[in-house]
Amino acid sequence: MNKIKNIFLLLLIGVALMYSCDADNNTFTNPFLDINHEELSITDNDSIVKFLQNNYYDVSVDSIKTLVAGEISLFDDTSKLKPISVVENDINHTLYVYIIEEGQPSPAKGHPTVMDSVYVKYSGRAFLESDISTANFDINETGVWFTLSAVVKGWMFGIPNFLSGELKKDSNGGVFNGPITYLNTGKGFLFIPSGLGYPSSNAANYSNSLVDTNLLFYIDLLEIVEDTDHDNDGVPSIQEDANGDGDPTNDFSDNSNPTVPDYLNPNIN
Repeated sequence: MNKIKNIFLLLLIGVALMYSCDADNNTFTNPFLDINHEELSITDNDSIVKFLQNNYYDVSVDSIKTLVAGEISLFDDTSKLKPISVVENDINHTLYVYIIEEGQPSPAKGHPTVMDSVYVKYSGRAFLESDISTANFDINETGVWFTLSAVVKGWMFGIPNFLSGELKKDSNGGVFNGPITYLNTGKGFLFIPSGLGYPSSNAANYSNSLVDTNLLFYIDLLEIVEDTDHDNDGVPSIQEDANGDGDPTNDFSDNSNPTVPDYLNPNIN
């Protein structure tokens, strides 16, 4: 995912912008200074709800279409649509997950946590109320690995609602002699408000064309690595959550190294 994996590049760009100067008064001008992100979260939700009310999932083409008579809107399809409340930067956001297929239930693997590594196919578009971009801003149709702690928050809290699939096997239950194929995968859509995507509250996003934009991802979860341990200290990253808020990315217990979160600090376990 080019835009998600380039987070470090965007951070550098953001820092450079923070220290850039206006030619006349030698002061930095924040292009998003007047944005009230709490109000934006409300308008984001209104926009997403309108989109959900004006569209439906067309199973025949595995795609979202404009609502027509006789179909049920995404918003009213409550058996598949799941609203999720997420607090980010002290602001309440609502992420919507539409579950087409949850995935293959397995005694060996459950739902991924917000810190696990996932192998997923996806495509992403921008959308606003009843309008949706006709082009994907990012897509991967073969599968790629991500750790959920390093992607946008909408993915971090959306992907755990799915289960992974299972590798296709031959008639004897052995390894299938052919292309690697996953069956019974978790499939669905993530409707991500801008505050859980690329918000302008983070200077690293200033040059991102998707800043403060609602995002729609189609995802196909193929595989997961349970209990991912980012710092190899023997403790799964999901358990290094000192404040108990379900998000280990904001826990910093080492006063001698306060910029490194506990899940990346092998001295904290």
